[in-house]
Order: sequence, then C-alpha cells, then structure tokens
Amino acid sequence: MRIHRFVSSLLLALLLTGSSVYGKVMPVEFDLGRNRLIAAMLRSQLSSQHFGHKPFDEQMSKEAYKLYLRQLDPKKQFLLASDVEQLDQFADKIDDEISNGRISLPDVGMKLLNKRVEKVAVLIKEIMDAGFFPYKKDYLQTDSDKLAASADRAELKDRWRRSLKMEVLDSYLDAVDKENKKREKEGKPLLDAESKQINQEFWAEAKKTVQKKTDAYLERLLKVARQEHYNRYFDAVARSFDPHTNYMAPTSKEDFDIHMSGSLEGIGALLREDDGHIKVVRVIPGSAAEAQGQLQAEDVIMSVSEKDGEPVDISSMSIREAVSYIRGPKGTEVRLTVTRADGARLVIPIVRDVVKLEETYVKSTVIKDEKGGKIGYVKIPSFYRDFSAGRLGRDGRNVTDDTRSELNKLKKEGINGIILDLRNNGGGSLSDAVDVSGLFLSEGPMVQVKNSQGVIRVLEDKDRDVVYDGPMIVLINQFAASASEIFAAAMQDYGRALVVGGAHTHGKGTVQALLDMNRNLPLLHLKKYDDLGALKVTIQKFYRVNGSSTQYKGVVPDVVLPSMLDYLETGEQYMDNSLPWDTVEEVAHPFWHGSRFDLERVQEQSRNYVAKSKRFQKIKEESLKAKKRKEETEVPVFLAGVIKERKELEEARKEAREAGVLADEEDEDDPEKDGEKTLDEKLAHDLYVDLAVFLMENSKPMELAADTKK
Repeated sequence: MRIHRFVSSLLLALLLTGSSVYGKVMPVEFDLGRNRLIAAMLRSQLSSQHFGHKPFDEQMSKEAYKLYLRQLDPKKQFLLASDVEQLDQFADKIDDEISNGRISLPDVGMKLLNKRVEKVAVLIKEIMDAGFFPYKKDYLQTDSDKLAASADRAELKDRWRRSLKMEVLDSYLDAVDKENKKREKEGKPLLDAESKQINQEFWAEAKKTVQKKTDAYLERLLKVARQEHYNRYFDAVARSFDPHTNYMAPTSKEDFDIHMSGSLEGIGALLREDDGHIKVVRVIPGSAAEAQGQLQAEDVIMSVSEKDGEPVDISSMSIREAVSYIRGPKGTEVRLTVTRADGARLVIPIVRDVVKLEETYVKSTVIKDEKGGKIGYVKIPSFYRDFSAGRLGRDGRNVTDDTRSELNKLKKEGINGIILDLRNNGGGSLSDAVDVSGLFLSEGPMVQVKNSQGVIRVLEDKDRDVVYDGPMIVLINQFAASASEIFAAAMQDYGRALVVGGAHTHGKGTVQALLDMNRNLPLLHLKKYDDLGALKVTIQKFYRVNGSSTQYKGVVPDVVLPSMLDYLETGEQYMDNSLPWDTVEEVAHPFWHGSRFDLERVQEQSRNYVAKSKRFQKIKEESLKAKKRKEETEVPVFLAGVIKERKELEEARKEAREAGVLADEEDEDDPEKDGEKTLDEKLAHDLYVDLAVFLMENSKPMELAADTKK
C-alpha cells in the first residue's frame, strides 16, 4: 500500500536506533551546577515541546509534588505526619525551584527519609526480638492510598509489626506447603498448617528469612545516591505533564534499551516502575514468560529468586536494579513472586530463554464452524517492522507484508469470513497500522495526527486494491494499544468490521519523542558537564477519521463482552495526569460498501449467547469476586485468617479452571514442562473466538451501497 509517510525525525531516530548518546557506563557524580542546568533545560523543553503546552505554575508544582512524595515513601512505611508537613511546604514551589535553579526538595526529602529508615531499623529489631503471636487477630491495610502518614513512633511501629507479621506468616505457610509437597511424594503424613501447635523450626526460619530480607531492603534504601534522588525529582516534574513524559538519567546503552522498551532478556516482559513497585505492562509474544503462561499484565513483582535461592525483595528498586536479578543464563530458572490486583499471590517459575522470533510474527489458521464452513483466523501480536533492514541493504520482516501473505493463503482455503485478533497487541509502527488497514479498505484517510502547534496531518491509504473484502470481526481487549487502536478505530469508523471485546482498549493515543539534552546547550555550558540524560516527551496525539481521539477513552467495541480483566483499573483513564479525550474536525471517509454486519442484530445475538454460556457467566461471576477481593484491602494477619484467604483464592482459581475460563498453564508447577501449544490448540478453548465464529455463522452480513461520510 502507498501511504503518505509521516514520522517525526526525532521519533524516527528513536525507533531506528534507540539513542547513540548513551554510551557511558560509570554513574554520574553529583554536581550542583549540572543539576541546575538539567532543571533549566527541563523547563525550556517541556514548555516548548510538550503537546499540551502546560505552564510551569503552582498547579504543575502540586501535581509534581504529589508524584515526588509518592515515590519517596510509596507504602507510607517511613515518614511521619510531621515529616510530610515539612515537605508540604514545597508543594506549590517546585516551579520556582526549577525556574531559579535553587533546588532543595530532593535534598530535604533524602535527609528525612534516611533519618526515618535508620530509626525504623531500630523499630524492626524491637519488633522481631519481641516476636509474634500467630493466633492473635490483627488486620493490615494494604492500600497505601487509604492510609495517612503515621502520627508518631508508636503508630509507625504498629504498622511495621503488622506488616512483618504478615510476611512471617506467608513465609511460614510457604515452608509448610513445600514440606507437604515433599511428604506427599514420599507417602508420609502431611503437616497440619492450622494446628494450634506451630512448627517451631519453620517459624524460626520464617522469622530469620524476613529479618534478612528486611535488613537488605533498608540497607538498599540508605545506599540510594544523592544524584538518584535528584533524578527521581526531575522525573516527577516530567511526569506531571503526562505519564509518558519522563526524564531519563544517563546510563549504559543496554540499560537505556531496558528503560525505553522494558524488554527483559531471559523472561520477555515489559515492565514499568509504579509507585515503588515493579509492574508488568505486557508479556512479549514468543517469550519464556508467554510459554510458561502465568505472568500477566498488571502483575506486581514483589521478589525474585533463583530456583533454590533466597527471594530478593525488589520493592522500591529501579527497573535497572530489578532486571539484574531477573536476568540470567539461558536455561536457568528464575522464580517471581507476584501479587495480582485482586490480592492473589503466587510464585511463578520461568526458565530463562530468548524470544522465539517466529512467535512474534503474524499467524493464521482455518476454523470450521458447526456447519463445516471455513472461517479464517489471523493473529497480529504487534505492528512490527524491521527499521534497520533498509539501512543495512537487506529485506526485513514487517506486519503488512506478513498479514497480506496470510490473507492470501486463507483466501485459497475458501474462507467465509475473517477473525482478526488484536488482543494484547501493544502497538508498534504507525505506518503499518495505516498499511494493514489498507489491506481491507479501498483507499481513504485512516488516522489524523496533531502536533503541539495544532497542525493536523492526515495519513491515508492511496491504493484502491483490497486484499480481503469479506465479512470481518476484530477482537480487542484492555491491553490493545496505540497502533492497534488506530486499526480497530478505522475498521469501526468505515463500518468495515465488527469490533468485539472487553469494555475498552488501553487508550494510548499519543506519540513520544526522545530529546537529547546534550544537544543545543548554551555555549557557556557546552561540554562542561557529564552526560545530562534525555527527555522523553509527548509531542503528538492521534485522532480517528471521525474526529474522536483514541487517547484516554480508547476504542469501545461494537459488542462488549464480559472479561476476567473487567475488575482491573488499567488504561490511560486510570493513570495520573494522562492527556484528556477530545475531538478535532471529522475528515470525509467513504463507508464500506461491501459485506457488513447488522449491528443491532449481532448485539442481540451476542447478549443471548453470553446469557446462555456457562463459561461467560462464570467469567462474570469470577470477575465480580475478583473486584470484591480487590476492594477489600484490609487483610487478616493471623494464621487462621491467612489460611482461609489462601484457600478461598485457590478454590476460586480451581473453579475457574474447571469452568474453562482460566488456561491450564495457570496452574503449572513444572516450568520445564513444554507449555507451548500450537495456534489451533490455543484456539480450541477460546470462548471469544467461539463467539466470533458463532456470529460469522449466524449473522448474514448486509451489502450496502457506497456512501461518503461528510
């Protein structure tokens, strides 16, 4: 397809090379003049380059301060109310600090935090020496948003006592479970975890484990350098503009790639730092994590260990530091202890491996409906393109050519319709989102791109040829983002396809560019300081051809289906300072004149199908239970209560697996077992694909005359 190519040169440099400026391996030493220069450049670049042209004022200060304070003590485990009151004096003065170069907040915050960490170390020794009574009824509030800073030493000590007691109980019960699995294999009597006689050996070992882990955690916090506190302060200022705008401190090229793509060698996951936690954004297609099957988007990784090693708490770690524990030689096993949004906690064993490239490419197969008719299925994991191929004088894989190839193969099979699956597709190449759309449409505008100056460019498909013109259903979910949303929106706006899935897509309708802060320096400062880092800044916004932005709201499907993800608060609308949804003028686009579904009819058919489906009803039931667990953030901290919660969670998972709404891989204990399945095997129990096939079989698409939307 021939389209009007438009990619920002800065963005193109980012996509092609990542960056060429990050070659230093040694950390940057603290230099006050250097940090003043960074502050000045942040103010200049954010004000002039950011899409929203947000002013540096008191409102920006308050938003940046909120982010700064949250990252300083995310669990409210250290700072007292008096400390927060002292820091609150800076809440509306960050704009002044940045403007005049007299920066104080990161130093004041560091000193207060370090003082409290040292005092907490004393508290913890007192608590651990006194011990815990496992049967005494205690409760712990796990949602820090529902907590205020502790009023005094006594309240802080009690907060830590409950937290440490919970960790000891968890460690103790894990040890009992491990021992019982061993005894079960050997045919020996099992230990009774609910016995009123605690196993003193396991209890003592649990206390020792928690003490060691906590000591290491406190020691790590005290080692955070002054420059790192400044880096986090600058990043809070950047993130006050929107969640995708970041200050990126200098680091090695390898660490830069991790920060930009989040790609972790060894397991294959995209991660981000989120209020003191390491959170999974998505699992990479073809990765070890995908093959194992348990790791999910929105999981929070709490600790990491080797197969037989001690878990390392990665709370409050940077992504770089966390990665150093997650990585390892191919073929070795890493164990991730994660918590789910609904409070479920599990240990996920993953055998480290490289990403299998073939699994990242477009795939297709033929599904037969109940009448023997053939339905084509196409899975697009991402909108990939090998940007380096042209520069290196070789052919590279891209999603457009691969999708065209799969469509031609399916057409030879005599298919009656296409199901195109974009679930969990995090996006990719903008030009390919337009090109792939053009495989199903006969020319026309596909997306509008607006820059920070308000100039709108319309990206069009100018090729009248259509590769496939039959009935089409597009599957989406909450983790379909960016380029996926552009494609799904175009299919919906043209009436080309029926869009089916969860409540909405992710809602990322923005474009970021990397600004090298070492360029365009004032002559006075040229080459005076070490690497200043970079600024990743939002510069553009996407709009559908109907004028509506994909930002914030995402794409709402024509047919909304229940999902196990419904209880998750995921997407732009749940992120701090995300850019709002808005509209621009609609561009003329011809409605699809070929096969189209009768929307009212398929919506009614879908409602009836879901109502009669035991599996969909089970999904609704389990999602409501998960939502309730998520909202019940005060958890029991006594032996019987913890055991009861564990049993309820395991019973819920068991029921979900038996109902076919949780994949078998969810319960795999043996990571060495081959968890990879063929595409046909994966689809055999996919109830969303089943519903799409049902609609293809039972809905007769309409043939409409061409019409142009004005």
